[in-house]
Amino acid sequence: MAAAELNPEPLTSDLPADGRTLPGIELLLVLGVSLGQSAVYSILSILEKATRGTPLNQQTTSINSSVVPDRPWLDLSYQVAGVVFPLVPALLALYLLQRSADRTRIGFDLRRPGFDLSRGFGLAAVIGIPGLALYFVARAFGLNTNVAPANLAANWWTVPVLIALAAMNAILEEVVMIGFWFVRATQLKWAPWVVLLSSAVVRGSYHLYQGYGGFVGNIVMGIVFGLAYWRFKRVGPLVVAHFLLDFFAFVGYSLIAPYVSWL
Repeated sequence: MAAAELNPEPLTSDLPADGRTLPGIELLLVLGVSLGQSAVYSILSILEKATRGTPLNQQTTSINSSVVPDRPWLDLSYQVAGVVFPLVPALLALYLLQRSADRTRIGFDLRRPGFDLSRGFGLAAVIGIPGLALYFVARAFGLNTNVAPANLAANWWTVPVLIALAAMNAILEEVVMIGFWFVRATQLKWAPWVVLLSSAVVRGSYHLYQGYGGFVGNIVMGIVFGLAYWRFKRVGPLVVAHFLLDFFAFVGYSLIAPYVSWL
């Protein structure tokens, strides 16, 4: 992508001089209650796994697990809470963008569904296939844990919950790490490459709990998504792509894992 495209027309409104520090404060607070906090715990998690004395590829990282599998109604309640509450920081980010008249600029709406869907499917293919290959290579070299992305007990609501979790992840990460981050970082006068790389590194950091392959893979994903956001000027395609990646990871794993040994 040409250098000129890395500094597209402003996606943000100008702020008065006396409000110049607000974007930084908002950025820190939103990250502190969401993905920034996750990054800290993820770093602690990889440190704990790396110091166990057991190779990473002999360890398993389980996500989306049942809490009380013997009581399905209560387990479902836990899962619903696990979908709803992580969306609050995304709603907070959208609210803050609305207050500064930047809400409509990030393209998180239903105004161009065909555009969002078509670009989203394309992005998912670009990221998904190489990402899966990177995971297997990293695991083979002992740089990644075995990731089990769906570990819910079998119930009528298992697949709908996994779909809801995929949607939650997509909305939270793309609204906060792309839409909100790029708007506020630009208002702080960060250079475009700093905006792009800092967002990607944070994205990689909160996936470190999976291993170093997950870290690198998500940095690459963050860079590709950031460039796509500048090109499309919409978060919508990124949300679609992220949802598709998690949908196939969560639902696909839950359907295939019982019958194969290589996952």
